Amino acid sequence: MKAADRTILVAYAVTLTAAFSVAALCAAEHPIKVAFVADVAATCVIFAFSYAWRNSSFYDAYWSVVPPIIAVYWLLASDVPDVDPLRCVLLIGLVAAWAVRLTYNWHRGWSGLDHEDWRYRDMRDKTGRVYWLVSFAGIHMAPTLLVFLGCLPLYPALAVGTRPFGLLDGFATCWMAAAIWLEARADRELMDYRMSAPLPGSTLTTGVWRFSRHPNYFGEIAFWWGIAFFGIAAAPEWWWSAIGAVSITLMFWFISLKLIEDRMSASRSDYAAYVATTSRIIPWRPKTPDG
Repeated sequence: MKAADRTILVAYAVTLTAAFSVAALCAAEHPIKVAFVADVAATCVIFAFSYAWRNSSFYDAYWSVVPPIIAVYWLLASDVPDVDPLRCVLLIGLVAAWAVRLTYNWHRGWSGLDHEDWRYRDMRDKTGRVYWLVSFAGIHMAPTLLVFLGCLPLYPALAVGTRPFGLLDGFATCWMAAAIWLEARADRELMDYRMSAPLPGSTLTTGVWRFSRHPNYFGEIAFWWGIAFFGIAAAPEWWWSAIGAVSITLMFWFISLKLIEDRMSASRSDYAAYVATTSRIIPWRPKTPDG
């Protein structure tokens, strides 16, 4: 194991230990509050590692590690006997599959402690002396809060919802499985493309990337809507918990997509033609250049 990998493992071991310790201290509180306080505390700890190593990418794996832990905690904390076991097994299995795949994909693309996401480097250049305040609020805490909101439907689905497994659950299962598959396929195709030594300034336009300029982002958004569908299926009165899926969708649409598209437009000579023929995010039949 590389020294960098050991450092990351230590960082996350310390972070999760802090989270469990905080959760134990406030165990008498409502499970949603316990999970939230522990999540925030853990984010502060991983930020301390980011600051100590001057690398905000310490946080990058955090938001894929935490959801299955929250899911299992809420399942174990439930005292409602009529929660549907099939729903619980499928939902936790899907969340775990998503988390393992996404964390593995992060590790595969992470070259070591000298690697930092280009968006963070750009932010550092723009914010200067206040960068670490921006990093704490924007790179660490804001995604934590968004992901926690996205996880909220897990609570009715796993802890309090008593409706039996039904059609909406079946749809949510297929929807989430398809979202995970699409995201995995898009990431694999992108990795293979990068490993093929493409011409500088060229763009991947084959496979699932032929139907969407950001199929990986679409898969990610769809995954969070799948969790929302499960929550509504278990307890329709918790419909409002879909606010997490809405928030994550808006974040991708107005922030993540704009950043990546601005960068691609500036660095890739064929990107304008790709934009003219390919759906921005929802996979769809490509257009001809003349419309």
